Amino acid sequence: MKIVFFGDSVTDCNRVYDDPTNLGEGYVKYTTESLLQSFDDMDFEFINRGISGNRTCDLLARLDKDVIEHQPDIVTILIGINDTWRKFDMNDPTSAEQFRSNYETILKRIKNETKAKIIMMEPFLLYGMGMDHFRPDLNEKIDVVRQLAKEYADFFIPLDGIISAACVEYDDQTVLSADGIHPADEGKKIIAWHLLQVLYDVIADVCPECDCGCGCDCGCDCE
Repeated sequence: MKIVFFGDSVTDCNRVYDDPTNLGEGYVKYTTESLLQSFDDMDFEFINRGISGNRTCDLLARLDKDVIEHQPDIVTILIGINDTWRKFDMNDPTSAEQFRSNYETILKRIKNETKAKIIMMEPFLLYGMGMDHFRPDLNEKIDVVRQLAKEYADFFIPLDGIISAACVEYDDQTVLSADGIHPADEGKKIIAWHLLQVLYDVIADVCPECDCGCGCDCGCDCE
């Protein structure tokens, strides 16, 4: 079973680009480690294609090489914070309309050119970490992600709500993120936990009898 993790720095998280098997130090690492423990007879191929600083336009530009050519069984997508951030640090905004167009094209092509199940995760931002002025612009993009998820996603993870809820549980929010955008270790684990709950269902759907010798073509070693 081949899984591509597609996104920006939150997905990238210091992966080594020269090593295509390197999964970085973020939620992808925690997710894949747990999958290997839970499905020790399944033949997984994990591909981290997060790139720091990327926006939807960048994902669209590298969609062929980093997703379509791999013909994955599952694609997870987490993108959007930089479509907001570039408005403030580079005076290079991405309108909600352009964000929608870029993202929808990505989703349509994955749907039309692969058989992959799509897991969409909305971008998130912690309050009170110096980036609250991002909120109006980011909220527009989160709304777009939610709307697109209704039409294109097989599963959707509302990370902004999940991370906001987690903030209530911690007196020190830096346990979750030092800057409100890039997750610290605890934040990475929260994302991984929620992604895993979805992946367990997706894997069961793609290969419903993967532990019983079904002989399907999902790549598992259960024959």
